[in-house]
Amino acid sequence: MVALVSRHGRRLQRYSSGRRLVVGCVSQCSILMQFLLITRCIPYKFKEVDEPAIEVLVVSSQKGPELMFPKGGWELDESMPEAASREAFEEAGVRGNLEGTLGKWTSKGDDKIHFMYALRVTEVLQQWPEMDARERKWVTVEEAREVCKHSWMREAVDKLADLLSSPSGQEMNSA
Repeated sequence: MVALVSRHGRRLQRYSSGRRLVVGCVSQCSILMQFLLITRCIPYKFKEVDEPAIEVLVVSSQKGPELMFPKGGWELDESMPEAASREAFEEAGVRGNLEGTLGKWTSKGDDKIHFMYALRVTEVLQQWPEMDARERKWVTVEEAREVCKHSWMREAVDKLADLLSSPSGQEMNSA
């Protein structure tokens, strides 16, 4: 049986130079000592209609209606991939396979670097830890461009679409 509770508190959180390390998907980072590490994933799936279409999953912020991609804290008792999987499960109620690096973006204050990765969803759960605190919504790539607040999020969605339309991405679609 899977526990349907989120971890709370910051007792086990990883910090570097006083900055909390936050993950959403697997990343490789050699500059953890200089910046707050924020990695996020864009959960996606292929929707079969007349033509295969990509849908991405966004979740609401706990602080309001803003839509974003799943992300969260990387804790001392887990690897970065374990943290990313846990956050996708806790915030969005999905499980899947990490399938590609989309890039990295520096925030306006230059104290955060956002690493983005593609997560192909293999399971959408009916119950998940933060289901009462967040809304999740499947949207098209075009809709994601409209709802994402930050330009770097829109760029990441564009990179996901490019990745999935490439020959290697088309192989991922047929898998």
